[in-house]
Amino acid sequence: MAETSCSASKKRSLDDVTIGFDAGDRKKADQRGTSLTFSDTLIALTMMHAQFPRIEKVVLQPFILQSQLYSSVKDRTQVDRDLESLKKEKILRLFKLNTGQDDHAIMFFKDYVTQMELAVKNLVDRNQHEIEVFEWFKIHVLRSKLDLSISHQELCTLLSAGGEIKDEDVTLLINAGLLTRQMIDPNMYWFAIPNIGSVLKGLSQDLLIH
Repeated sequence: MAETSCSASKKRSLDDVTIGFDAGDRKKADQRGTSLTFSDTLIALTMMHAQFPRIEKVVLQPFILQSQLYSSVKDRTQVDRDLESLKKEKILRLFKLNTGQDDHAIMFFKDYVTQMELAVKNLVDRNQHEIEVFEWFKIHVLRSKLDLSISHQELCTLLSAGGEIKDEDVTLLINAGLLTRQMIDPNMYWFAIPNIGSVLKGLSQDLLIH
C-alpha cells in the first residue's frame, strides 16, 4: 500500500479523486461558491474506499472507520474540518457504530444511497411493502438532516413533506436497517447502514486497509 502523505501544506484538487461524487456535485458546489479542494483527508478516504475488502455473502458498500482515518492523517483537527465540509456538500455521511467504542463509520453519500436501495429491494421482494416512504426518506430526510441522529418528531415532520406518515412507515425504515432506536431515549434514532452489523463483528480496523 502506498504511503499517504500527511503534509498539511500539500493540496490536491478533487479532479484527482473521483470516488463518491461526480461533475454534478462539483457544479453545485461551484454555484454556492464552495471550494472543494482538500488536504490528505479525501485522498486517504479514497484509498481506503478502493481497498475495502470483498466479503463473501454480504452485500455492503465500502465504509471507512473514523479511527482509521485519524491514524492515517496526522492533523486530526483538519480531518474534522474536512469531514464537516464533505458532509455539508453531501459527499459523505457519518454513522455512529454500535460497537461499544466511540467510533464512527464514514460512507460516501452515493454509496449509502446504493446500500439503501439494495436493502429496500430485499425488503420489498420479501414482503411487497409500499416503497414511497423510502423515497421520502432519501429526498426529504437524508438530504436535509446531516447529523448522526434524529428525533421521532423531526423524522415524521420531514417525511410528511412526501405524504401522510403512519407508524408503520417508521417501522419499515427500522426493519430496512436505515434507523436504529437509541437505548437511552426511544424517541431518538441513529441513522444506520443496512447490513453493517454482521460485518463489524468480524472486521478489524487493519482489515480495512489491506
